[in-house]
Amino acid sequence: MLMTAAIITWIVLVTIFFGLLTIFVSFVSRKGDLPHKIAGMWARSILALSPLEVTVKGLSNIDPDKSYICMSNHQSNYDIPILLGLLPVQFRWLAKVELFRIPFFGYAMKRAGYICIDRSNQKSAFESLKKAAGIIKNGVSVMIFPEGTRSRDGNIGSFKKGGFVLAIESGVPILPIIIRGTFSVMPKSRLLIKPGKVSLEIQKPVETSGYTKESKGELMEKIRTIMCESIDKDKMGNS
Repeated sequence: MLMTAAIITWIVLVTIFFGLLTIFVSFVSRKGDLPHKIAGMWARSILALSPLEVTVKGLSNIDPDKSYICMSNHQSNYDIPILLGLLPVQFRWLAKVELFRIPFFGYAMKRAGYICIDRSNQKSAFESLKKAAGIIKNGVSVMIFPEGTRSRDGNIGSFKKGGFVLAIESGVPILPIIIRGTFSVMPKSRLLIKPGKVSLEIQKPVETSGYTKESKGELMEKIRTIMCESIDKDKMGNS
């Protein structure tokens, strides 16, 4: 309990500090690249104090000259600092509107060029996807949790279709990302933080040029199968 209290206190302090710094530099860096780098510093400062043993696999699958729609499974609040701190890609979040309501953190995300999506408002969600498409056309990647929210049991849930429509319309590859271990560290239903081993795996990009809006279901199933098979393979290896 004391460890959790110390980490949460640290997270609040660094969120205020790096949030204010991000807001400040956002008035200088219009593209959002520098604010994203500062967000990475915020993330690594959290990971440095957290009781995690983190490994990263598949970095060779990233082409630094390409933009992607990055899609990751979502197990825990720790997924955000892990992706920001360890994934060497300039990306912008396409994230649920609730995150943008967090003091300091939310406004810093907005100033960094991250995009909120309100799934309760169809018109707003459509405008968010249009904005994300514009970012991709400028050569910047977008990060999406296709499940839309954190898993309640550690398994990969059903996917929302918005990100796949965006991928098909933009024609950029999807970069599947699998996070393991964060559910046991801090699941959705628990505030207590426990020590654990965590891995971040980047799979090979999946081309989207052969898909249409009518066949987006096939693309959704392909990406979900890649993620599920990777998780299942890991479980078998540890059994």
